[in-house]
Amino acid sequence: MSRWRPPTAVSTAVITPDGHRRLKDELDELWRMRRPEVVRALAAAAAEGDRSENAEYTYRKKQLGEIDRRVRYLSKRLQSLRVLDTLPTDRSAIFFGAWFRIEDERGDAREYRIVGPDETDAAHGWISIDSPLARAALKRRAGDEFEAELPGGRMRFVVVGVRYEPAY
Repeated sequence: MSRWRPPTAVSTAVITPDGHRRLKDELDELWRMRRPEVVRALAAAAAEGDRSENAEYTYRKKQLGEIDRRVRYLSKRLQSLRVLDTLPTDRSAIFFGAWFRIEDERGDAREYRIVGPDETDAAHGWISIDSPLARAALKRRAGDEFEAELPGGRMRFVVVGVRYEPAY
């Protein structure tokens, strides 16, 4: 068995101003608050003696590694991201940052917002610009029909509305 893995798909390096602020806040919180707390707990666990049987020491060491990995990732990712904070000139079409309402073949309506890959959140309806649905919806306007190849199969949608202000 080889260790080769297929290369990961390149994600688009764009983000909304709110998403950029959230990532910077996460990095700041990890570096200034969580990491020092874990380092103190690790030092206290190490002072207890035999580290080979010290579950607290092992847990804290693993936790510190996870924090450091996330800090490295966020530091590099924030440098490569481009913050898109301007609205498109044509606000009747779906572009990055747009909220759009679609209706599927069964008549079920859903609302989504196209955001960067680092800020997707299904609970809020934020989908990545790299997702199949977002790619298929780009440049569509209210009343336009389109098809998207989704994990559940090919589906048809109708764009009901497009807006660029915050969600209600």
